[in-house]
Amino acid sequence: MENQELENLDSITQSQNEQIKKLHSIVDDAIKEEALIVDNLKHPQKEFLSPGQKLSDKVALFGGSWKFIILFAIILAVWITYNSATSKAFDPYPFILMNLILSTIAALQAPIIMMSQNRQEEKDRERAENDYLINLKAEIEIRNLHQKINLLMEEQLKKLMETQAIEIKLLQDIHTKIDNQKSRS
Repeated sequence: MENQELENLDSITQSQNEQIKKLHSIVDDAIKEEALIVDNLKHPQKEFLSPGQKLSDKVALFGGSWKFIILFAIILAVWITYNSATSKAFDPYPFILMNLILSTIAALQAPIIMMSQNRQEEKDRERAENDYLINLKAEIEIRNLHQKINLLMEEQLKKLMETQAIEIKLLQDIHTKIDNQKSRS
């Protein structure tokens, strides 16, 4: 009888070890899957830009820089100074040609910058969508982990109860043997 109960304890221990091995394989698989997701995020697909898109990005990059502001301020200062100080002024005060050039630059630069901003907005939207999908996947994974942990706890509790029942049986047998030895003595 004792051998059978010890064998039951051994089988329970073996099944627990098998469960631990299964859990390790599940965790390893999850880590490999996460590595693929991280790799896809670190190395996104190359974006193919048309020549117009490349130009709009360059214009927006230059037009929104201090380099542009300083260069433009210098050009305007030289223009105004030259046309105010010399008798050979090609654009005398009120600088109508300068106003025409400034208006033309603004009229061309604004839509080009808008094109670049629209493309950037699309990139931001895609990033936000990726973030949402990653958060959703993480939430699903957390729920799955909670379910797995609950199942494991239920199984462990069941096995613990079985082990405890066997141990109680063994203790009762030991107690009975001790009582029998005492009564013989």
